[in-house]
Amino acid sequence: MSRIALDDRDLRILTILSREGRIAKAELARRVNLSPTPCWQRLDRMLRAGLIRGFRAEIELAQLGPHVTVFVMIELDTHRAESFRLFEASIAAIEEITDAWALGGGYDYLLRVIVPDVAAYQTLMDSLLERRAGLKRYYSYIVTKPVKSAPPPLHLLQDGSS
Repeated sequence: MSRIALDDRDLRILTILSREGRIAKAELARRVNLSPTPCWQRLDRMLRAGLIRGFRAEIELAQLGPHVTVFVMIELDTHRAESFRLFEASIAAIEEITDAWALGGGYDYLLRVIVPDVAAYQTLMDSLLERRAGLKRYYSYIVTKPVKSAPPPLHLLQDGSS
């Protein structure tokens, strides 16, 4: 992904899209004070540069049925490059693991797991242990209620050096 120069309008476009992905083209242009063609030229430039990874809906999971979200801190047996590759390959195809982050510090990974119930979570973790993916230990934190979910503050992340 190549870095591209962004101005205030570009950041407003990205901020609006990160909050309202289905906004109409004309409405987006109006809100950033541009006519539709230049607005969409900017958007196309950012898409081509790889700045926007995609568009998706936020689903209200409670409307689908009961579920449990679990954050899992993972510690691996060893810290060789092959150990990290093995673990990452082991979790790549597990649908219930919706997000995974490699960490610096005490733990090696943070996972977000979404499953129908705690029993399903335990089955998933048991199967991960059986895969011999290099897990030394894991710590589970069950989400009791969502408190905040927001897109990142893009205007604070722009470093001005692009």
